[in-house]
Amino acid sequence: MLLDIIFVLLGFVLLIKGGDWLVEGAVSIAKWAKLSPMVIGLTVIGFGTSAPELFVSLQAALAGSPGICLGNVVGSNIANIGLILGVTALITPCIIKNFTLKVDLPMMLLACWLLVAVGMSGTIGRLAGAVGVCVLIMFVTWEVRRSRRITKMVDSNEENEESSMVLWKAILLSVFALGLLVGGSHILVNGASGIAREIGAMVGADPRDMERIIGLTIVAVGTSFPELFASVIAARKGQQDMAIGNIVGSVTFNVLFGIGLPALICPIHGTDIGFLRDYLIMGGLAVLLWFFMFTKRTLERWEGLVLLLIYISYIGYLIVA
Repeated sequence: MLLDIIFVLLGFVLLIKGGDWLVEGAVSIAKWAKLSPMVIGLTVIGFGTSAPELFVSLQAALAGSPGICLGNVVGSNIANIGLILGVTALITPCIIKNFTLKVDLPMMLLACWLLVAVGMSGTIGRLAGAVGVCVLIMFVTWEVRRSRRITKMVDSNEENEESSMVLWKAILLSVFALGLLVGGSHILVNGASGIAREIGAMVGADPRDMERIIGLTIVAVGTSFPELFASVIAARKGQQDMAIGNIVGSVTFNVLFGIGLPALICPIHGTDIGFLRDYLIMGGLAVLLWFFMFTKRTLERWEGLVLLLIYISYIGYLIVA
């Protein structure tokens, strides 16, 4: 048990540091490409901070641990919306742009509820995984082209902030950070699976149930730390577009790529066992977020508090149950 706990802690350290360096390198690369802050948040930072979830889910799927694979993604999405956007909105209200409200948020909603539908079928197969990956690639390609086209048309008076890092160094840092994420995810999955088995044996619980709970709580929150730090820092610096884009992009990426790629490589079985409540919490929070933003085009402090209280209540229920 002690060794497994050490593995989990070490995995967290590698994931957090790897995610931090990946964002730093990726943002520098994005500035060279002259993308808007919203698109940087939606794609580069959103996907970069979601890399831990991707690697953890991939390792878990290959290791035959669907509870951690799905629990990690579903729990991370719940944490992204309830915990991270809740805390971010408490710090500063977040204003949403019309295009994000009409396109990016509906895309996130669609991804969440597609996971609910496919997950409750019992198996997420290669076809569903391939569709998810292809949809994400097309969506990102369209977003980047749209952003660059608008940037050229508008030609804003704001000075383009140059990257503080040379391109070759940014690429090298990103590759090294990916290596940390791969290693950290492997260590974390092994440690979490070991803890799940040992606790399950001690209390006489089903190991698959323990994997699901650990995936939904410890692993999900741990792999969501990069999103938390990125969104809070962005909000405090007045980059609200980047903060919102980070979470919307992360949730979309988690579903379409974080589940799609593992399923494409190795079909995920048992996706309907014990996850209905968690699927519905994830989908419900996504709808509630859209409703809050749709009403006043702003995520206000009291709305952030509601999201945070829902998340705290959900985690409390899991622990007590």
